[in-house]
Amino acid sequence: MRFYLSGGMEYAAGEGRDWRSVLQAWLEQELHASVFNPNVESDRLFATRHPGVDFRSLKTGDPARYRAIAAELVDTDCREIAERSDVVICFWDSSAMRGAGTKGELTMARYFHKPVFMVTTMPEADIPGWVLGCVTRCFRDFEELERFLK
Repeated sequence: MRFYLSGGMEYAAGEGRDWRSVLQAWLEQELHASVFNPNVESDRLFATRHPGVDFRSLKTGDPARYRAIAAELVDTDCREIAERSDVVICFWDSSAMRGAGTKGELTMARYFHKPVFMVTTMPEADIPGWVLGCVTRCFRDFEELERFLK
């Protein structure tokens, strides 16, 4: 089983590293699953293809280069969801709501018939209908999700 960890990065504290690293460790240890963690994969891409680049500063400093690198990230993530991952786990919060990547990832998962398990404390009435249309099942917290997955 391979899990894709979807959620806010651009507008998230620490780019969402904390929840992803904790959940990745749990999935690997408890379920012996493989995990696609976009934080880890982005770090790898920048280390190998764009060493020393301050990606976020390119958005205003060199928009064309920013878009080109963003396109690489989008291609990597879409390919992962379409071709390799079995399940998408989404942490939906205000940072995911503000950005666009999570919405795109959930749409890809829906299109390729991959289950989407969403963890959120937000009322469903506050979540966009498009997003809810991509979700297979919602959970109030990660503990509830973990009980379900076990």
